[in-house]
Amino acid sequence: MRALVQRVSEARVVIDGRTHGEIGAGLLVLVCAERGDGEAQAGRLLAKLLKLRIFGDEAGRMNRSVQDLDGAGRCGGLLIVSQFTLAADTSGGNRPSFGAAAPPDEGRRLYEHFVAQARRLHPVVATGEFGADMKVHLVNDGPVTIPLQVPPAGA
Repeated sequence: MRALVQRVSEARVVIDGRTHGEIGAGLLVLVCAERGDGEAQAGRLLAKLLKLRIFGDEAGRMNRSVQDLDGAGRCGGLLIVSQFTLAADTSGGNRPSFGAAAPPDEGRRLYEHFVAQARRLHPVVATGEFGADMKVHLVNDGPVTIPLQVPPAGA
């Protein structure tokens, strides 16, 4: 599974002109299930995401995770958005191939599993809508953008 994580001051997803999900300070997480991924990969990616230390401490160093913000009297949100285009392969030319992405039914199942587990482990979780035409608005804080990947089983 892959994710592109952006530290944000605020972010929201708009679908058909209406805000579907939004957060204040926290992480915008674009997530993609790939062929061969399962619940184990989703769990490992989520664990890595929740512990990723990209928020500043008292000295301004990136030493706090989104969960540490909650302990600091602030609650960092997660805005989780499905994005199969993270599986793009451009090695064969200028038109991306998405053959590495999980099939839609499996991608939806793993996205929904990822979101359900995030909601179980973190107090503030908002989402986009799998397969929808979404407009994502964000204020990238830093900017800080981090790619994360958990390889499929056997890779």
